[in-house]
Formats: sequence, structure tokens, C-alpha cells
Amino acid sequence: MLQTFKGIIDQRGKLKILDQINLPTSRRVIITILDEEPREEDINMALLSEAALARDWERPEEDEAWSHLAQLPSL
Repeated sequence: MLQTFKGIIDQRGKLKILDQINLPTSRRVIITILDEEPREEDINMALLSEAALARDWERPEEDEAWSHLAQLPSL
């Protein structure tokens, strides 16, 4: 099933997802960059959610879930 999430990407290519994403396993993604600047409220939401998402991402369970990616060759 395809899912769509909003995000903001800065000039350096750093992507901030505005929603929390929970997946059973890793997935491939396609990123479409829109030809418009983000609204002020989107930027604020990304900044506010960053700390909450960081707490979730820094759990040992997350490290274990994504540990298989370390086995992949670098591009």
C-alpha cells in the first residue's frame, strides 16, 4: 500500500518528516520535491516534532530494527 507523508527538505538535503512513520520493516521510498517553499506553519511543526521523534528514534528497539542496514554496501 502506498502512503504519502509531508516533509520539508532544506538546501543541504536534510529531510524532516512532519508525521511519525511506523513500518513493520524497511521500505523503499520515492521523494518528490515540489516547486514551492514550505509554509511557516509546516516549518514550525517540523521543529516542534523533531525532539519527540528523536526520543522515539533513539530507543534500543529502533537500533535493533534498523541494524540490518549496516550490512548494506555504501553507495
